[in-house]
Amino acid sequence: MFEQPQDLTWKQKLAHFYKECKRVLSVTRKPDQKEYTTIVKISGAGILLIGFIGFVIYAIKELLF
Repeated sequence: MFEQPQDLTWKQKLAHFYKECKRVLSVTRKPDQKEYTTIVKISGAGILLIGFIGFVIYAIKELLF
């Protein structure tokens, strides 16, 4: 978002990084219960889908070779 000038010293770069981290943390918030539940469900479904795809590929490989 904000480009950092290249001619800064390492102390100035560190100070800039600290300010950016502080800005990001001030904008973030903790998810509420409904949002957290939705994230858990979607993540779980994704894990199951990837596992199922891997199982299908493994089963096809075993049948063919």
